[in-house]
Amino acid sequence: QVQLVESGGGLVQAGGSLRLSCAASGRIFSLHDMAWYRRAPGKQRELVASISPSGTTKYADSVKGRFTISRDNAKKTVYLQMSSLKAEDTADYYCNAHRTDRSDSVYPREFDYWGQGTQVTVSS
Repeated sequence: QVQLVESGGGLVQAGGSLRLSCAASGRIFSLHDMAWYRRAPGKQRELVASISPSGTTKYADSVKGRFTISRDNAKKTVYLQMSSLKAEDTADYYCNAHRTDRSDSVYPREFDYWGQGTQVTVSS
């Protein structure tokens, strides 16, 4: 129902910047919580940043002050601006969309959608 297409990953030198984009399909993008996750080899998947429909943002401690998540509801796109990149930021990054359908207030239904992932490699 919701398709997520990511772009912007690549190879960057430590201290550099990248901007990841996630373009979403569907007519209810504005109702979804959007998030970026990442997974590095040998590590668990980590929530990097999230943004609610109202614009409330949350960040992992490891990226606070360096990464910024934003959304453009008109363009149905979420961004992750990554600055001051470190080698430990190297990972596959995934876009996620989540919503809870509360049409049935007794049995709300949750939906999760994932992008294909984009690789970010930070070199020294």
